[in-house]
Amino acid sequence: MTIYGKQLFLYVLKNHPSMIDSIYLAKEIDKKLFSKIVKIGKKIIRVDNKKAQAMAKGGNHQGFILELSGLDFSKLSALKHSNFLVVLSSLTDVGNIGAIIRSAYAMGVDGIVISGIKSINLEALARSSSGALFDMPVVLYPNTLDLLNELKLSGFKTYGADMDGVDIREVDSNGKKALFMGGEEAGLPKRVLKKLDKIVSIKMERDFESLNVSAACAILCDRMR
Repeated sequence: MTIYGKQLFLYVLKNHPSMIDSIYLAKEIDKKLFSKIVKIGKKIIRVDNKKAQAMAKGGNHQGFILELSGLDFSKLSALKHSNFLVVLSSLTDVGNIGAIIRSAYAMGVDGIVISGIKSINLEALARSSSGALFDMPVVLYPNTLDLLNELKLSGFKTYGADMDGVDIREVDSNGKKALFMGGEEAGLPKRVLKKLDKIVSIKMERDFESLNVSAACAILCDRMR
């Protein structure tokens, strides 16, 4: 896996140095930072901007690139004893998913399950989550209905976000729970909504269109934790 950008580079350097295979620098950096990088004990390779741009596939690398190993999707079995999961059903926008991973991690959610899609780019998620992906277990599970049934069998109470749901402020969400968030445009499918234990929503104080899915998820996670 290749990641780039100064902030993500520094996050991994500080929190997950064991994942680093090689370090690529495409600019001169101050001596204090370079000393920290050297202490990691990994190979440091100087590259020109053309090479760095190729490695970052045209992204804004800011002169900092890392080659990593050891990051992969988690297994659902590892999360069955958790207290709070967020399920993203058929979400495809990497920016939204990354923002949800970041806010969910900050709010104390134990894991994220991405369902209804076959694959997603881990490198892009690492960037969009600002590094939270390295600390938050993420599961890729193809079928949302099968997932819902499996979570119920593992003792989770299931909640789904929908505009017609009960005001989250009036809902007792204590205990083992899984919050289902639907796709950016269509929301949760009706066949999923019918099987959920509770449908919840964020009631607006003013007449306005619905919130972005990442903003809505952050609010719901905060009110359910």
